[in-house]
Parts: sequence; structure tokens; C-alpha cells
Amino acid sequence: MRIPEPRGPVSSALFQVLAQAPDTAGPGLDGLYSLVVRQLAGSGDIISDEDIQLSLFCLYELHYSGLDGVSDLWEWEPALISVRRLIEEPFEAALRAAAYQTAGNFELPGGVAMTSDAVADVLFGLAATDTGPSVSRYVARKATLDQLKEFLVHKSMYQLKEADPHTWAIPRLSGRPKAALVEIQADEYGGGRPERMHSALFARTMRGLGLDDSYGAYVDAVPAVSLASVNLMSLCGLNRRLRGAITGHLAIYEMTSSQPNRFYGNGFRRHGFGPEITHYFDEHVEADAVHEQIAGRDLAGGLVEAEPQLLADVLFGATAVMAIDSRLSAHLMSSWEAGQTSLRAAVPAAA
Repeated sequence: MRIPEPRGPVSSALFQVLAQAPDTAGPGLDGLYSLVVRQLAGSGDIISDEDIQLSLFCLYELHYSGLDGVSDLWEWEPALISVRRLIEEPFEAALRAAAYQTAGNFELPGGVAMTSDAVADVLFGLAATDTGPSVSRYVARKATLDQLKEFLVHKSMYQLKEADPHTWAIPRLSGRPKAALVEIQADEYGGGRPERMHSALFARTMRGLGLDDSYGAYVDAVPAVSLASVNLMSLCGLNRRLRGAITGHLAIYEMTSSQPNRFYGNGFRRHGFGPEITHYFDEHVEADAVHEQIAGRDLAGGLVEAEPQLLADVLFGATAVMAIDSRLSAHLMSSWEAGQTSLRAAVPAAA
């Protein structure tokens, strides 16, 4: 991915450091660490902090496809990992606070052993409590062509590398949950056929609307909350201690995906787009109806059966994604209903 435009002092300093070789960047790294400490202390809401979320997104990107012109040696540079961990701590704390608020009065059933079926029932119950603004219904009934393009731009930050954050969990699981995750991911990656990878299907949809389908093409356009939704996945996927959270995240993702994707597809059909463009959404209507059972019972449920102490983390991952998605949905809806763009700046292809 190309290096984005900085959004403040932290991202500006980070990009200056990354332009150097790790063995010559000592003073810059020390300065970056101190700067992050000061900026975090003054950040009122880390989830909507443009500078911090962009910096964290790019730090995580070193573990994915990398950044153009940046040495791969930076990936495991201890001083840079320290900077990332410095940001992760308050970010995770904010996510846990948001997740707690989202859970509200939801309580675990008393006196019930947390079998895989019981865990799945709890997750389905959580999914049913989601009463946030419905972007999918808006897309189906009202969204303009420009808003459809904006919708794709937001989603492109994850969908063009769809499934990758959850794949980090595979070597951290064993037995039933591992087999379940591999089964789900095999579908996400097209069952061995690259043209059927879900990321490839999404790229085809973007091209059909005249958008740039190269990964990260619109990183400068999306706001912090869009980056935070992807950073949540990377946080849970890259940290082994949060393996329960990434399974809960995936379970809720699958459980709340099928019907919205039906609405998304209808919204694109309303504007005259055919199967070539709607295939991505139509594929998820069918696939996620199956995946939700596997993710709820065999993946998340199987993990809790094997490691009961991870139940709280599974629920954290599930409620955190609900909280962040609700914030992103509220941003989209408030922008569109006010006749404004939901992006940070005009995008030529979506203007």
C-alpha cells in the first residue's frame, strides 16, 4: 500500500522514521515514542482520532502487504513494536468501554453450562440486540449512486484484504475451532480459485462503479472510525492473548451479514447493476448463512468448550465489533441524511 498523507504529528513522524533504515533511525524512534506519549495524553477519543488511527493502521499494515518504499525489516523492529503497543493499550481500553456499553443489560443465562451450543445461542442473542442505524436498508431504498460509491470506499479498507485479519488466528487454535476457522477461510479465499476470492469479488464491484480497486487507494479519504474498524480486527488477530476476541468478532460478523448483504445487493440492483456487480453481496447472502453456524458453534463455541476462560474475550470481540460498526453506521447515516459526504475529502471517482 502507498504511504498515505499524514493527519497530524504522530503519522508525520512515523512516516519520516519509516523512510529510513531501521539501523539508522534510533533518534527518530526515540522522538516518535515520546511524541506518541504526549499525543495520547491529549486525545479525547482515540477511536475518532484521525492521527492516531492512521498511524496504527499503517503500523499494522507492516504485517500485511507492507508499505511502498518501506523496508520489510521494520515489521519486527522492537522499538517500533513498542510504539504500536503504546497505542494499542488505550485503544483496547476504549474498545472495551464501548463494548461494555453496547452489551447494556444483556446477561449470560444463569446456571447453563457454556457448551458450544450455549455459546452460539448467546452470540445469536447478542446479534439480535443490535438496534443501530441500518445502513443496509438505506442502501436498499434510498442511497444515491454517489453514496453507493462512498459505501464501497469505506468497505474497501477491509474488503480488499477480506479474511486476512482472522487468518492470524489459525495457528493459535487447535482441534475443532481450528478446523472450523479453516473451513470458513477456505470459502473466503475462493476454495482455491483466485477469481472467486471474496476480495476479488469486491474488487470487481468497485471496478464496475468506476472506482480504483487497488488496495489502499482511498486511505486518505476514509475517516478515523473506518480505520478503527479495521484496526480492531488487526489488534485481535495479531495478539495471541486476544484469540478469543477474534473468534467472537468473526462469529458476530457472520451472524449479522446475510440479511444486510441481501439489502446491499438490492440497492445496487435498484440502480440497474447486474450480477457481475452484485455477485459479491449475493455470494455473502448464501455463504454467511452457513458460516454463522460454523462460526458460532464450532469456532467460538468450540473454543470456549476447550478453553472456558476465553468466554469473556469471545464476548468482548463480539460486542466490540457491534460498537464500532454502530459508530460507523451512525456516521454514514448522519452524513447522507444531511446531504453531505461521509468521506474526509472528495474522491474524484465518487464525487
